[in-house]
Amino acid sequence: MRKLLVSLGAVLLIAAGYAYSQYGPFNGPSRPPPRDQWETLLRERIKLPEGYRLDVFARDLGRLRLMQMTENGDLIVSGHRDGNILLVKADRDGDGRSDGQQDLLEGANQPHGLLLEGSTLHVAEEQRVVRYDFDGAKLENERVILEGIPGGGGHSSRTLKRGPDGYLYLSIGSSCNSCIEEHAWRAAILRFKEGAAPELFATGLRNTVGFDWQPGTGALFGVDNGRDNLGDDIPDDEVNRIEAGKHYGWPYVHGADVPDPELYAAMPPGLSPVMQFHGLGGHVAALSIRFLRNQADAALNGTALVAEHGSWNRSEKAGYRIIRLVFEGNSAREEVFLSGCEVNEEVICRPVDILEAPDGHLFVSDDYAGAVYTITKGP
Repeated sequence: MRKLLVSLGAVLLIAAGYAYSQYGPFNGPSRPPPRDQWETLLRERIKLPEGYRLDVFARDLGRLRLMQMTENGDLIVSGHRDGNILLVKADRDGDGRSDGQQDLLEGANQPHGLLLEGSTLHVAEEQRVVRYDFDGAKLENERVILEGIPGGGGHSSRTLKRGPDGYLYLSIGSSCNSCIEEHAWRAAILRFKEGAAPELFATGLRNTVGFDWQPGTGALFGVDNGRDNLGDDIPDDEVNRIEAGKHYGWPYVHGADVPDPELYAAMPPGLSPVMQFHGLGGHVAALSIRFLRNQADAALNGTALVAEHGSWNRSEKAGYRIIRLVFEGNSAREEVFLSGCEVNEEVICRPVDILEAPDGHLFVSDDYAGAVYTITKGP
């Protein structure tokens, strides 16, 4: 019996070791605290630069992700995991909160990327991009403008934006933690115009959920989520300066020139990956980057805010904050802009997307607490 127990214990240890090696140590956040406690904790814990304040604009919205603002100040918000798109109404009664929400779309296939252009809303689902007519209150006349996007595996979010060159840019994450993809569109950014075949813009990008163009230079910067299972701090999640035709390392090289232990030897001869522009640290899970353009303080314009959603696979949590990147030539330095979402391993918020209104006010989505926040600066 004792031998049997020892053997069983060994099997369990081997299984546990296999699970750890495959998926890493799960140390993600549990459920948010009850709503009354949650808002109290936000007021107590959230730290911002002097003069700024955070308020809950809307709550109980589900697993919301990316945002667009309408001409009258309403927000269109994607519910990626919930399969819906919400209209979160502006605050017109002056109480600091949204005047209510309504569903614009239900039953979609993991809608994520949103692009509102006049009366047209583009929606990037997992395997297609669709376009709707939008009259401010409802979506009509669905048209598919791109299909055949590979799905399945990991990383089902698709982010869509219009570049300064007039092209639509679509990011597609990898199907795995680290592997050689069978479909060329995985772990890449595509560029296309309506009615034309898409082209690969940049590759070797494991999961670049957030990207934006730098004012003045027009350079494209994206935040990339690095691979798992190499340790708490390796590799960095990356900020990349993304250029046409370039390869950014995955799955062969990660972060600050860290060779993949399994796939580095398979790197094609002659491939010269571009290394990260700036390292954010391991597993912080940056999901958006937003260059500021409309701030009253001119010194802030041209800097970028990065939302770090927060780790699930470190022995101690990291991320759960917003940082500000200050660009200095061919490098950047970071400053903490918002902190307090995680204190002593307890999580109360996870920032996803950052939207800057024409008047400079900031909106932040949170798919963990199901909320949208406003960040404003007083006189």
